Amino acid sequence: MTRFSVLDLAPVRSGGAIAEAFRNSLDLAQHAEAWGFTRFWLAEHHNMPGIASAATAVLIGHIAGGTSTIRVGSGGIMLPNHAPLIIAEQFGTLDTLYPGRIDLGVGRAPGTDGLTAYAMRRGLNGDDFPQQLAELLAYLGPAQPGQRLQAVPGAGTNVPVWLLGSSTFSAQLAANLGLPFAFASHFAPELLLPALRIYRSSFRPSRFLERSYAIAGVPLVAARTDAEAQRLATSPLLRHLRLIRGEPIFTPPPVDSMDGLWNEAEQAMVESRLGVAVIGGPETVHRKFSEFLAATDVDEIIITSDVYGQTARLESFEIAADAMKQVTAAFTPSFTRGG
Repeated sequence: MTRFSVLDLAPVRSGGAIAEAFRNSLDLAQHAEAWGFTRFWLAEHHNMPGIASAATAVLIGHIAGGTSTIRVGSGGIMLPNHAPLIIAEQFGTLDTLYPGRIDLGVGRAPGTDGLTAYAMRRGLNGDDFPQQLAELLAYLGPAQPGQRLQAVPGAGTNVPVWLLGSSTFSAQLAANLGLPFAFASHFAPELLLPALRIYRSSFRPSRFLERSYAIAGVPLVAARTDAEAQRLATSPLLRHLRLIRGEPIFTPPPVDSMDGLWNEAEQAMVESRLGVAVIGGPETVHRKFSEFLAATDVDEIIITSDVYGQTARLESFEIAADAMKQVTAAFTPSFTRGG
C-alpha cells in the first residue's frame, strides 16, 4: 500500500509571525498523525522571508516532542551547508530522544543564494557531496575498533538516511548506494519519470535497503469544491511568482483571478514548477492522486500545501488523507516495490 506524508517549510503568512508559523506546523503535525500520515518532514532554507524552517534540526525536535507516533525528519538538510559530523551529532541526538521516529533526508542544493552561502562559509558547487554523504553514513553506523573520531551521540544509531534530489544525478547516486530516494517533483517535476527509471533500474541492495523505495513530492490544494480549490491555489501561485522574481515569499491571501498579476513568461515558469499539482475538490483530488500513482508507481507521496490560513490548510490535508486512503487501498502497482 502506498504511503502518504507531509512536507512542511513552516510557511509564514502575509501579516503573520514566525511564532505563529511554528504553532501551525505543530498543529498540522498533530492532525497529520491522527489522519494516518506516515511522516512529517521539514526543509532547510536560509535568508528566505516567508519560510521559517532554517534551523531544521531544532524544529524537528519541537515537532517530534509534540507528537507520539508519526515519523519526523528533514526533507531535507542541505549537506554541503554543514560538517557531516555536526549533522550526525544532531540527528543522533534526535534519534536518542525520539527512538525509531527520526528520518534524515539530505540534499546537495545550497538551499539559499550566493550571499547567504558565503555567510555560511561554503561554496556552491557541491562537487564533494558523495564524499560528504559517505562520511555522514559512516558516523551514523557502528563505531569501529580504534576509531578516534566518533559522533557522540550518533554512532550506532543508524538513523535512516534518504537521498533527496531534483535530477538524475541524485537518482543514480541513491541507486548506487542502495538508499531510499525522494524526488522534488513538488517544484521540479520535469525529470521525475526519468529519475525514477534510473533509480529503479540501477538500484543495488545494501545494508540500508533490500529493494528500491521512492518518494515523490506533490503540491496540493484541496477544498470542498473545485472552484474553491482553484481560488485557494492562487496563494501558492503568487508565492512561486514572488520566488522567481526574487521577492519575499510570505504566503499571500488568495485572489479571484491571476489576470494582470503575471506576464506570459512568468505564468509558464510558475505553472511548470507546479506541473504535478493536485488541485480540486474531493473527487478531483481522488482522481488526480490515482492518475499520479498509475504514472509513477511510487512507494510514497509526500504532500505540501501552502494555502493561506491554518483552517484551510488543515482541510486541504484532511481531504488528501481521505482520498489517499481510498486510492491506496484500491491501487495495484505494476512495479514490484519495497517498503
